[in-house]
Amino acid sequence: MIPLIIIIAIVLIVGLFAMTTYNGLVRLRNNRENAFADIDVQLKQRHDLIPQLVEAVKGYMKHESETLTKLTEARTAAMTAKSIDGKIEAENQLSTALNGLKVSVEAYPDLKASANFMQLQEEMADIENKLAAVRRYFNAATKEYNNQVETFPANLLAGMFGFRREKMFDVGEAQRAQLDTPPTVSF
Repeated sequence: MIPLIIIIAIVLIVGLFAMTTYNGLVRLRNNRENAFADIDVQLKQRHDLIPQLVEAVKGYMKHESETLTKLTEARTAAMTAKSIDGKIEAENQLSTALNGLKVSVEAYPDLKASANFMQLQEEMADIENKLAAVRRYFNAATKEYNNQVETFPANLLAGMFGFRREKMFDVGEAQRAQLDTPPTVSF
């Protein structure tokens, strides 16, 4: 009788552990997906502003059409990306294209003084700041999820139920190379 009670107790403890761990993993995965949904909201605003910015710049930058074309193509790729990893990659390319536009704009003092352009720049800066905040939150949620998926004993159940390590939202290779290059200051 006592061995049966011990076996039942062990089975209940293991079952309770499995249920608690599985539910925790599901909560963390859903939290990560919700964090990416917050990023999507900011990305939608960013995507909506880019055509306005391009139109404002076009009149001043007729011979810079390659820069504008890259920006438009990057925006299209970002809007059509389906998976979280695909969106991360496409958004990194869009950020690189936006940085190229900022560099090109420096050569046009009249454009920089335009009230319409300035307002669009302020809105873009605001969205970029909000994007940075939601990306930090997404990465924190991803880190928490990855820690749970990879640490013992939860990793035993995680593998059985298909939970796997997820990708962080980072700056990407192109921007990382840019960040590794020291800025030049000239007067």
